[in-house]
Amino acid sequence: MNKRSENGLVFIFTISLIATFGSLYFSEIRGYEPCTLCWYQRILMYPVVLISGIALFQKNARIALTTAIFSVIGGSISLYHYGIQKLSFLQENAPACGAVPCTGQYVNYLGFITIPFMALIAFVLIFITSLFLMKWQKESR
Repeated sequence: MNKRSENGLVFIFTISLIATFGSLYFSEIRGYEPCTLCWYQRILMYPVVLISGIALFQKNARIALTTAIFSVIGGSISLYHYGIQKLSFLQENAPACGAVPCTGQYVNYLGFITIPFMALIAFVLIFITSLFLMKWQKESR
């Protein structure tokens, strides 16, 4: 594995680890109870830490397709979740989301940065890096 691919794995691992610690900070330290859509996003982010950590240890960039799939699904959920928080026509038709409404915004930095937005950014960064990893693998063959 070349240095470029190794750096890509480090980046994916770092982003997913920061996202995981961020979600745990908001729920366990700040006491914000996650809604159902937040749980789905966590279910898709947490394994990326483990997968990318093992891949980094093994120097195996072939996990790029796996991380890309996890990030596409997680990013889609994040985008929808962000939409029901910020777009009134989606808020009106938002499904009931358990004890905590998915339309609620625990944080709203600068008027647009919410928890689902931060998750979306993490998923997008992981997806883009995964695409680069797949491209670099093809080039090295």
